[in-house]
Amino acid sequence: MYGNYLDDAAKIVAEKREENLKFEHARLTAEEKDDLLLKFHPDRIKEQFTELKIGPNKGQKAPIELAEMLQAKPRIEPEKIDLNHIDYESDVLVIGGGGAGTSAAIMASEAGAKVLLVTKLRVGDANTMMAEGGIQAADKPNDSPAQHYLDAFGGGHFDGKPELVYTLVNKAPSVIKWLNELGVEFDKMSDGTMVTTHGGGTSRKRMHACKDYSGAEIMRTLRDEAFNRADSITVVDFTAAIEIIKNDKGEACGAVLMNIETGEIRIAKAKVVVIATGGAGRMHYQGFPTSNHYGATADGLVMAYRAGAKLLYQDSLQYHPTGAAYPTQILGKLVTEKVRSLGAKLINKDGEVYIHPLETRDVNASGIIREVREGRGVKNDVQDAVWLDTPMIEMIHGEGTILKSIPAMYNMFIKYGIDIRKEPILVYPTLHYQNGGVEIDKTCHTNVANLLVAGEASGGVHGTNRLMGNSLLDVVVFGREAGIEAGKMFKNIKLSEKLNLDHVKAFEKERDAAGIKGDAISPKILPHYTHGNKEFEKEIPGATL
Repeated sequence: MYGNYLDDAAKIVAEKREENLKFEHARLTAEEKDDLLLKFHPDRIKEQFTELKIGPNKGQKAPIELAEMLQAKPRIEPEKIDLNHIDYESDVLVIGGGGAGTSAAIMASEAGAKVLLVTKLRVGDANTMMAEGGIQAADKPNDSPAQHYLDAFGGGHFDGKPELVYTLVNKAPSVIKWLNELGVEFDKMSDGTMVTTHGGGTSRKRMHACKDYSGAEIMRTLRDEAFNRADSITVVDFTAAIEIIKNDKGEACGAVLMNIETGEIRIAKAKVVVIATGGAGRMHYQGFPTSNHYGATADGLVMAYRAGAKLLYQDSLQYHPTGAAYPTQILGKLVTEKVRSLGAKLINKDGEVYIHPLETRDVNASGIIREVREGRGVKNDVQDAVWLDTPMIEMIHGEGTILKSIPAMYNMFIKYGIDIRKEPILVYPTLHYQNGGVEIDKTCHTNVANLLVAGEASGGVHGTNRLMGNSLLDVVVFGREAGIEAGKMFKNIKLSEKLNLDHVKAFEKERDAAGIKGDAISPKILPHYTHGNKEFEKEIPGATL
């Protein structure tokens, strides 16, 4: 067992396991869900948001931490940047090396474009790699894209842009086929039929997975395909884009780049620019821990916003209900929803099943926060939490299921002496996904000419809540769409001769006129964790610094 004070708390769960296994908690009504979200979801805490004073979304609200970055000082002084010295020239510039950026690069390459892919870490160092549970697609006889649409649109509180949701679900089956043909090792039955399971908010079993390494397997395959196209895709790693460059027509035509190891500035010129920089978990909104990759700092939103691109639902974040809450070393790490889809239930300190395990993520996250705030959470010295009763899985499906289906989860906890086959685990919501981002249309265009955005950096696909499995789907579907679109566009665009950063100068004037003070600089590029950072220790108790 845990070998400490948590042993007695875990025994309560064990004593009621047989009873709880048979108990099916009713789904919440729409009214009950709305009430729970209103009272407990972090997005509903008014004092954690502020009004934007400048930019395309002036007057709208955003998380305090994001607003600071959107309105911060630029990293460069435009007057000191020599835009006549071009270091890289390409047809298509892709910013970001995760699932969306790599998919975009592959498809643009396939269309004959010369592609430059820049990434501040390495190709694959992204949230895509961190995704575990699976990717949705309605490709079974008892399912349809129409049913998938209803689940996704409703799960997003009907806030998604209909044309984006339509594209997402209708492209899904062909995306699964494409990934399978590229070599993704999906879970399959002996006859080759893909195994599919339920996720929170799904009305059909349409979750395709690669055990619980789904994102890593998809990213591995996409990365290999991109590297195999070295004749048309040039990768520049450890290089962050810090500003979009425009031409005299106000069209995006490149980016200012910074080598994050040396600080050197480089200029990239292109016919089309694709932003695919991913999410924002490492902003640690409201002091939450995060499941996100180290580079998830909202850079794409900052660059696009400064260039004049509108944001959509920038005030909506997803807090995955089951982040690891014990021990300290894995605080915030994702406990995939697949654990609950296999049958593990959420249990409070009294050993009670208090909610259905496959309610949508925002509802289950709010439910956990409620249990903790109202005194029914499990107190511990890392993060008060609730139990996720993982031993139920093998009681349902038989011995060996956990090692076969969710080996990453087993390996994550066994390092710290916790055997999830025999012991429940402690979970609490972790900052997981950026629901909102740069507003796009169905072919990834923004309101800035020649600037496309794909993946988690975009807004509108998921409305104000995302269902499990629709993120990996989003990054590949819209990454591909951005690449296909860029592959069409570059043939009719000439490389710009007159480059400028006038929009950055205008932004600085607007900032001064609004009286925005402070020394914050954006884009953030990487989070700042240092020993002795008392402010950070206060915000995220128990975090390893």
